[in-house]
Amino acid sequence: MSETHPPCRGLVASPAQTASPARIATPARSIGAVLAGFFATFILSVATDLALRATDVFPPWGQRMSDALFVLATVYRTIYAVAGGYITARLAPDRPMGHALTLGVIGLFAAIAGTIATWDKGPEFGPKWYPLALVVFAIPSVWLGGKLALRAATKKYEDACLLISDLWFFPPSQLQVGS
Repeated sequence: MSETHPPCRGLVASPAQTASPARIATPARSIGAVLAGFFATFILSVATDLALRATDVFPPWGQRMSDALFVLATVYRTIYAVAGGYITARLAPDRPMGHALTLGVIGLFAAIAGTIATWDKGPEFGPKWYPLALVVFAIPSVWLGGKLALRAATKKYEDACLLISDLWFFPPSQLQVGS
């Protein structure tokens, strides 16, 4: 992009560049970005579970849900994991995909632990495919969220380059205001 719009060179940090002075990479910022994505995913998932139980879409605790309801739970949990990856990547001080994939690894271990804990515990824990689906989707969903965050950051970068380019080639002193 900077080859097409030379005024951008050095004035606007590209999404692929490391942290700018305004976003110094520290372990606390990295951990905070991953925790924000984790808690967003967790809180959205639990809140949706509770809302669906309160509205009688899901049966009361301890009763078996239909496979269709487990498909619904898989879909919204996957969407929330994409959102968690997006949040993590946007908040990351540098290497946004690395941070998003770190969240994915944490989600993968959590899904594996849940699979082991519920494997033969009874029908109220659902079909065997449900926890396996959560394991399978853990990393691809946060990867997608990270890619969407990079895409949004790239769009913001391109818009800034176009603005700088416009000002570079048409400085305000040469623009006629009014008719």
